[in-house]
Formats: sequence, C-alpha cells, structure tokens
Amino acid sequence: MTSARAAAPVVIVGAGPVGLLLACELRRAHVPVTVVERLARPMTESRAGQLTTLSAELLHERGFSALLAGAAHEPRTHFGGLSFALTAVDSPYAGHWKLPQYRTEAALGERAVELGALVLRGHELTALTDRRDHVACAVRGPAGHRLLRAAYLVGCDGAHSTVRRLARFTVTATPATRRLLRADVSGLRIRDRRFERLDAGFAVAATRDGVTRVMVHAFGDTPDKQHGPPGPPSFAEVATTWKRVTGEDIHEGTPVWLDAFDDAKGHADSYRRGRILLAGDAAHWHPPVGGQALNTGLQDAVDLGHKLAETVHGRAAPGLLDTYHDQRHPVAARVLDHVAAQEQLMFAGPEAGPLRTLWSELIALEGVRTHLTAVASNLDHPFLQVRKGRQERQCRTSTQT
Repeated sequence: MTSARAAAPVVIVGAGPVGLLLACELRRAHVPVTVVERLARPMTESRAGQLTTLSAELLHERGFSALLAGAAHEPRTHFGGLSFALTAVDSPYAGHWKLPQYRTEAALGERAVELGALVLRGHELTALTDRRDHVACAVRGPAGHRLLRAAYLVGCDGAHSTVRRLARFTVTATPATRRLLRADVSGLRIRDRRFERLDAGFAVAATRDGVTRVMVHAFGDTPDKQHGPPGPPSFAEVATTWKRVTGEDIHEGTPVWLDAFDDAKGHADSYRRGRILLAGDAAHWHPPVGGQALNTGLQDAVDLGHKLAETVHGRAAPGLLDTYHDQRHPVAARVLDHVAAQEQLMFAGPEAGPLRTLWSELIALEGVRTHLTAVASNLDHPFLQVRKGRQERQCRTSTQT
C-alpha cells in the first residue's frame, strides 16, 4: 500500500547526531522538518565519544549546557598516536570533551522533538526523484509505503548513504587496505593503553564506568574475504587478535559492543545536487581517528541549517545555499588529509619508524603544538570566521536597538 503525504519543506534521512542537530537548527528557524530513520530505536553504543572546543561551544550556544556538564575534560590529544598537551585557547571549552555519542544523540533527539520535528523511526528511504520544485521520496515503514514530498532532502545517513547512492552523487574515494577491530568489554582488568605501537600491531585500551574500549590492528591485517561477510566480528576474534598484539588475554570479559572497520576514505565531489544535499559521513567518511567525523558533521549541520532555513523562507541571498559546499568541502578535505597522515604514523609497519621519530621531534616544538591544537579544536578554518562575523553583526544590531 502506498499513501501520499504532504511532507515538511525539509526531509532529513538519518537520525544520528548530525541529522538531529540539523533538525534542531531548522526548527529553531521555524522550518517544518521530517526525519526518516531506518533504525526502530536509537543506538546505545558509542561510536564516537569526543567533542572538540568548537563543537562544545556550538552546543553550549544552543542550550545544551546540561549535556556538556556531564562530559569529562581531556587536556591532551594526539597526532598519529603521538600524545601532546593541548595549548591554551581562548574558550571556556578549551580542550577536548569526552562524552558517549549515544548521550549526545539522545539529547539532540529529545530537543528536536520538543521543537516540533517529526521523527519517523523504522522507516527507510527506498527511492527518490529530484523534480523542478520538490523531491519525491519513497519511504517504507511498519505501516507500508508512503510518498513524502519535500522542498529539500538532506542525507545525513552515514558513510554508506542511501541518499548519496540514489541521487548519484559522484565521489572521490580510496579503497580499504587495513582492517581494525573495536569492542566495548565489561569485566576486564587491563591497563589503559594510549595509542601503543607494538611489534605485532597497534592497540588502544581505556576503561570508563566499568567498561573497557579496546581497539586493535594487527600489522598486515587486510579487509579481504577471509574474514567472512561484512558486519561485526566475533568476540573470540577480537580477543585472539588482542592477545596476538599485546600478549594480554581478554577472553573472560563480556562483550557489550563489537565493531570491525577499515581505512576506506571518501569525499563527495559536491555536497549539493539540486534540491538534495549531504552532510556528515554521507558527504565525507574515513576511519575513526580522534572523533573528527562526528565533529565535522556537527559543524556541517550548523553551517547548513541557517542557509537552508533562509532558502526555505525565501530570504536567502542569491547563491547562499551553494556556499554550504564552498565552505564545508575544503574543511572535510583537510580532515581527510590529516587522517591519512595519522594512519601512516599509527598503522604502518616498521617502515614508519623514521617518520615517527621526526614527528616526535616536531611535536616537542611549541609552535607545532599550538598549530595542531588549533586544528584539533576546529578553531582554524573559515567556518569559525563566518561564525564570528555573524556574532559580531548580531552584537552590533542588538546594541543599536
């Protein structure tokens, strides 16, 4: 059964942090929004758990201080596994902020609904047609099929984006060459490991609230057919690989969450095709190395939100919506370059030794740490200048009135 429905001016596909923050931004600007999410319930695992200075500032400005109050302050970061103390920056949220992604997602989801966004869980986009004056979105849900009519459609549906595929966005991609395993495990008593390179591979371990997050890569482990169909690994495989790399036995632990990922990277060549746009991992994807994906995506949502709202309301200056791609695409391109460089430092074999030695010398220099702090805090790109300019204009307007 297929039923027609007059949808909101904006349909967002994906109810992760990026899609939900975008929904909040649009509803704050009084734009009706429908969010389509394939999963029936929110995820409870934490794929990313770190907010940068800029992301924390943006969330604070939007009334999420209670969420941020529960974050743990982290004054250190790393580049390619080489740890260093973040230098001082002019912000009440200087440093990094450790916060499980599911808590960020829950707070954003609650706010989006409070603001009036319609969130359709258990619904999947199956087809779309970009017409001259709207996008026709075919959606399958528990009650059958429906057709949503949207003025604009935004794909916030992750690295394997259905929106990106159906709308035939072109991408520049790098295929996977390495495979990594990740798990949250309870009942373990092992020491924390911060980006350790060992003879057989790379290992990270950190315990919080009784749950240990482990991540491991055995040098030479590639995403080939020997590992079976895509999906999470068995805990036995994680534990065996962990022991092979570290010598520690974690078989007696209880797995809470299991994940396998690779080092595939990609970037949509354009973030907009007519009335269809991409944000977050749907627009740019790479392996997790310090939370860049989550933070870049949240900042995508903020930049796109006001531009799309002005466009929907008919108040946008000519070309305003195109500046979303113009400003955000270079930011993600730089993140992808930094991730690729860090991968070599962390996951390459013994041949990376001289490069790591050189980088250790560079990070000891204050000027290098200052620069890397600005990069890691997201305080060094054009988005910040645009945001500051907008704040200054708002301040002047407030003073004049």
